Amino acid sequence: MSNPILQIKNLTTQLSTTNPPARVVDGVDLTLQPGETFALLGESGCGKSMTALSLMRLLPPSGRIVQGNIILGNGVDILDLPERDMRRMRGGRMAMIFQEPQTSLNPVMTVGKQIIEAVELHDNRGDKNNKLRVLELLDAVGIPDAQRRLHEYPHQLSGGMKQRIMIAMALAGKPQLLIADEPTTALDVTIQAQVLRLLKDLQREIGMAVLLITHDLGVVAETADRLAVMYAGQIVEQAACDQFFKSPFHPYSRKLFAALPDASKRDQPLAVIRGIVPPLNSKFMGCRFAERCELTQTICHEQLPAWSTHADGGVRCHLWSQQDKQTQTLRNPIQDVVKQAKVEPILAVNDLRVYFPIRSGLLQATRGQVKAVDGVSLTVKTGQTVALVGESGCGKTTVGKAILQLIRPTAGSITFADQELTKLTASQLRPLRRNLQIIFQDPFSSMNPRMLVEDIVAEGLVSQGIGKNKNERRLKVQQLLQQVGLTETAAQRYPHEFSGGQRQRICIARALAVSPKLIVCDEPTSALDVSVQAQILNLLKDLQVKLGLSYLFITHNISVVAYLAHEVAVMYLGRIVEHGLANEVLENPQHPYTRALLSAVPVIDSTGKPAPIRLEGDLPSPANPPSGCHFHPRCPQMVPQCKLEYPQPVTISPTHTAQCLQIVNRVTCDQDGNVSTVSS
Repeated sequence: MSNPILQIKNLTTQLSTTNPPARVVDGVDLTLQPGETFALLGESGCGKSMTALSLMRLLPPSGRIVQGNIILGNGVDILDLPERDMRRMRGGRMAMIFQEPQTSLNPVMTVGKQIIEAVELHDNRGDKNNKLRVLELLDAVGIPDAQRRLHEYPHQLSGGMKQRIMIAMALAGKPQLLIADEPTTALDVTIQAQVLRLLKDLQREIGMAVLLITHDLGVVAETADRLAVMYAGQIVEQAACDQFFKSPFHPYSRKLFAALPDASKRDQPLAVIRGIVPPLNSKFMGCRFAERCELTQTICHEQLPAWSTHADGGVRCHLWSQQDKQTQTLRNPIQDVVKQAKVEPILAVNDLRVYFPIRSGLLQATRGQVKAVDGVSLTVKTGQTVALVGESGCGKTTVGKAILQLIRPTAGSITFADQELTKLTASQLRPLRRNLQIIFQDPFSSMNPRMLVEDIVAEGLVSQGIGKNKNERRLKVQQLLQQVGLTETAAQRYPHEFSGGQRQRICIARALAVSPKLIVCDEPTSALDVSVQAQILNLLKDLQVKLGLSYLFITHNISVVAYLAHEVAVMYLGRIVEHGLANEVLENPQHPYTRALLSAVPVIDSTGKPAPIRLEGDLPSPANPPSGCHFHPRCPQMVPQCKLEYPQPVTISPTHTAQCLQIVNRVTCDQDGNVSTVSS
């Protein structure tokens, strides 16, 4: 075996914001080999990101590494290096992709200049070649119309595109070690597949090692060689991926599997891990997971478990050697069956169009239009969930914002509870805001950093006059925070004091505060680990049953769609290309684009899974869409007619339609709309 590219020995990091200090990383030992992908799993607040920041020596002012060694490649302990040498190390020999691109990019610089900065520092080839290198990086990470994007600012890009810009910057110096903190969180499945393939290609080319921090077990199963599970600052299990997915040892690891959503669990709540991660400034007497473990024994509360090794790694648990416990099935603590939702429509969108003018020149004359949404029609029924899926930049978020009138539509109608929203003034819309809420994709940028969490969550209550006084609103806020898995003490803290997943839970609490009827959920679980995701999905489904809530669920997580959605609409370049009941679209996809999306979804068990359909090229620019069917430049089934006309909707069943010329010859329906022939 070659020399390790990274060795972490007994790494301990403290944050002195509390007394005693919080041990956010507590005695971590890890080793990475050249070309290896090592995944770090665990809930929000377990210390995964702090481990990464410790490696980069980018801790917040209150953080300090109190002991340990970090040996990178040549035997040099980077903890002994002066800051001047560390600046050359960062972005050169080791680079990091941060979880929240919005807070990592400079808002007053074009993305092209920001990437060129990284290239000039670590791979300078001269002005002309540097620009070519930037375009090469943008193409590699799937940015459409790269030449134009060079001159755009971060706020002009979607969340997924901003994340891809961050990946391009990190790869500019061809690092030996890449620390990827949730690198595909904001990406749809096709771009996620591209990025993961890109990382794999770079590993083969330069022997780069990847420390992958993620909550997506499917991504881990398809990309990682080894993994470690982290809980409350400690590594509780380490194993080769094959062994881990076959038989995880630690009860916490098994609970993570039980919390995964899929179609088979649609009629029952997901298993959840009771309680929350304990405060990391606690004085632990026994196992840190004992208070939440269903297999706990007396010794678990009295004695710290030692690290015990096995063939492929190790585990920190008193029960690990008891064979009967290893095979025990963890019970689902929630047994209630979700009731059937009502089916009355609450929202109807018809031929929605949102165009943005392209202006240039001294007089800012209009030179064209970006057709972000180009004729979308859909209906959301009371108490049901419509999932809107598609690649980043296809217009999903713009649809959600237009429905809420945060962006005024160019054309079309939006009817909510028999009211036409597009004709209402701002003052007329204000009282309706209580019934229409949104959970934004980027939690940090959607909260005021100068406000306490209590004031952020209560903002809607104050605006809508809910609650008799401040004390009543404070009790309501505490109740909401508990519902989304946060402690009461969170109310008196600021957004920057929380992890990405915890910030998203605050945003969900804020949306729920005013008891809305329709919530536009823009990737609400993208920043959450699987255990917290299960809590949030259970919460959303429970509220849907109790309150008759309706959701327009914008996501790229097909597992969440399979579990939560009643209907699925697949969107491509501003238009819906397939729409139907969730089981129809997911089990019998008809449009080539839908098939490509589903084939790109990472799964834990890939047995029998067909090879991914690799789409050629990138998503075209909505400022210059292709003629005919917008998907034809990338479609593996394209025929010459596809270039000439945009296909009309084809009825596959009374509830299932798709827009593709190839389907016309495969589908025959009788006069009642029943399908006679469908050839896949």
